[in-house]
Amino acid sequence: QVHLEESGGGSVQAGGSLRLSCAISGYSYSGGCMGWFRQAPEKEREVIASIFPRNSGTEYHGSVKGRFTISQDNAKTTLYLQMNSLKPEDSAMYYCAAASQWWECRSPTTVGYWGQGTQVTVSS
Repeated sequence: QVHLEESGGGSVQAGGSLRLSCAISGYSYSGGCMGWFRQAPEKEREVIASIFPRNSGTEYHGSVKGRFTISQDNAKTTLYLQMNSLKPEDSAMYYCAAASQWWECRSPTTVGYWGQGTQVTVSS
């Protein structure tokens, strides 16, 4: 059973930084993916970054490119999201995700496993 648990959310002023962590257990899909999604109030959940355990490749989406960095530890038991130059529009609930196939982290409809989420609030 795959279990994901996020931590590290909080409140920060615009321009600041936060690092989110996700503790992962029970995951063994070498050809799969792990990722971060976010959902703001009254908006759809969106993918922001993915990482592929097979080759440690990464993929970024939308306005986070150049500001956010996804990474994982060598044991692949912790996933990170370093968020720099935060903006008020980055405020959202952030979710850690994992899937058994590498393409499945590109959409919230195909992700197999979710964490409970951690709130990020950026004030202007």
